[in-house]
Amino acid sequence: MRNSLIPQVLKEYRKRNHYSVNDVSLMLRERSIHVAPKTIYGWESGQANPSADILLVLCELYNISNILSVFGYREESSTFSITPSERALIESYRKHPELQKAVNKLLDLNVIRKPSDLKEETVRRKEES
Repeated sequence: MRNSLIPQVLKEYRKRNHYSVNDVSLMLRERSIHVAPKTIYGWESGQANPSADILLVLCELYNISNILSVFGYREESSTFSITPSERALIESYRKHPELQKAVNKLLDLNVIRKPSDLKEETVRRKEES
């Protein structure tokens, strides 16, 4: 289910921070997130939604600290909350993509993988057999 507040909030907070869509595109690029201004307009018009990871980065850029309430959720109704130490671990994980496979294997996570990862795994399995 889509949250209909996402487009409205993203546009409102971008403007509150006096950022143009091009500014946001450049700030995201500095964080290795390459999106065109047209994509940001799509998020703000409700034609598409950013991924959860990108939404969190946008909240950081826009200085949105009370994410749940800004997007219309009551914190006490949330069963999932992240502690500051968990958030630090997540940020560290994101900053070190070269270690993510090892961490996933260590934790035995069945995370969503990119098609290229699946292709590599298929080739590896064929070579092993």
